[in-house]
Amino acid sequence: MKLQTVLAAITCLQLNIAFAQQETWITNAQLIDPAKKTIQTGMTVVFKDHLIVGIHKRKAPADVVSIDAGGKYLMPGLTDAHVHFFQSGGLYTRPDIIDLRKIRPYEEEIKEVHAGLEQQLRRYVRNGITTVFDVGTTYRLLARKKTFGDWAIRPQVYMSGPIITTVAVAEYDHLKEDAPFVLASNAAEGRRLVQEQLVYHPDFIKLLFSANGKAPVEYMPIVRAVIAQAHSHGLRVAVHATERITAQLAVEAGADFLVHSVEDEVVDDAFVQLLKDKKVVLCPTLSVETGYLHVFDQSRLFTTYELASADPFALGSLYDLKQLADTAVANQYKIKAHAHVDGTAAVNRVSRENLKKLSDAGVLIVSGSDAGNIGTLHAVSLLPELMQMQQSGMSNWQVLQAATIHPASILRLPGYTGNIAVGQPANMLLLQGNPADDLRELEHLDLVIQNGKVITPDTVSVSSPVALVQQQLNAYNSRNMEAFLSVYDENIALFDFPDKLIRRGKEEMRKVYHFFGKAHLLHCRIVKRIVTGNVVIDEEHILDDHGRRGGTAIYQIENGKISKVYFID
Repeated sequence: MKLQTVLAAITCLQLNIAFAQQETWITNAQLIDPAKKTIQTGMTVVFKDHLIVGIHKRKAPADVVSIDAGGKYLMPGLTDAHVHFFQSGGLYTRPDIIDLRKIRPYEEEIKEVHAGLEQQLRRYVRNGITTVFDVGTTYRLLARKKTFGDWAIRPQVYMSGPIITTVAVAEYDHLKEDAPFVLASNAAEGRRLVQEQLVYHPDFIKLLFSANGKAPVEYMPIVRAVIAQAHSHGLRVAVHATERITAQLAVEAGADFLVHSVEDEVVDDAFVQLLKDKKVVLCPTLSVETGYLHVFDQSRLFTTYELASADPFALGSLYDLKQLADTAVANQYKIKAHAHVDGTAAVNRVSRENLKKLSDAGVLIVSGSDAGNIGTLHAVSLLPELMQMQQSGMSNWQVLQAATIHPASILRLPGYTGNIAVGQPANMLLLQGNPADDLRELEHLDLVIQNGKVITPDTVSVSSPVALVQQQLNAYNSRNMEAFLSVYDENIALFDFPDKLIRRGKEEMRKVYHFFGKAHLLHCRIVKRIVTGNVVIDEEHILDDHGRRGGTAIYQIENGKISKVYFID
């Protein structure tokens, strides 16, 4: 919803103009206020026509929709202030970082990103993320933003256009409207690229400022031109600058939002004061480097929650390095990853120290995962990022502020605070436990209220048969027994094809796969997959401690679970 619409609705309320939608009352809630760092018990929150219209302790009248929170915790919806929808989070999504286009054409990645976009947005809501900022997309994705309102379940999405960069990224040059990077080689070009984006109605402009071995001041005419041109059209500017000097120069030139931490040195007091004086917002993105590292060194394992909630196909691709046809490429990146262990640790150490210093000084910090990058999966990567922020020394309250109310400062939309207050959009979470005590309570969602719509998270997305089969394959490759069994029916039947029953029931299945915890080597790759209705046929290649072998599995899905599996050796 545009802020102008929100403000117009508030005016209607003040004039006592009745809305058609019935009021919804959430009663008996423990209301979390991140701004005041308080929790009020026995509270009632009333919303109607997408807006919060009342906060008090009264009981609900008979003529309204009433939800008894049962003493559970009601807080503002979460914001991921750094995502990229042009990237899937999978292995093939950044050919400028690992070029696997001979194995899988990048055009296939683009096609799947677009086909899966609605489900991707649903995943954010399912995970309690009611607002996202796409800080660098493509013209084709930005043009699609106007259609998001037709989708029943989605977060509020703010988007920039393609990333205006001071350094060429040649791998995308031929993609035209699907190019996520556009090069500004001089100030005039920088101004033209801002103007070019205006027809697509971006919410802000994104600039990548990298010195690339040159003196950073050489690029300042470009940086100043982009920022000034954006500001002249009322657009704020997000800047990717990971060196202290480039970040400082960008802020001095008028940057509004730094979308990464400074990672090359510990910042001094003058830098901290500069950010405070300029009211710059900073998003640390602490986890993304480690995400790349553990995909490339082939050590990445996912949690049960991630296996259940992430895009199963993007997640599954992150294991492909174990059995790439071109083993030289896989080994090359494994060696590179091992060589970068110390460097990644140093980057993470400096970034965490800087975050602690900036947060303690009162710089506005916002949460952002950099989701879409290889190994940083959409929707499920925000909580690990919040945990990293906490481990850097931020208190739980500071982290909650960064994930709820502070993002309102990114665009400075008039009247918008991101908190639970009268006149604000009805974006809220009902949690089983108190996240101010334990941030992991953010996983335990009972309800999501998104733009006034009450949503039960488990009903947000229904997995297709092929997605369920992929989900169990991912759990197999992660050796996660609980995630593996979760997609099977309680009365699962395993057969030797065509009809010889081997095992029945989950407990018997658990015995079959007891080797999960013992195998040193275990990976299954799909050679060929056929999907017909509720049946998925996978030709599999398995690599384990006993060597390599092939086989075929036929999965039958009924009522959202795998009910039968037929094995063909």
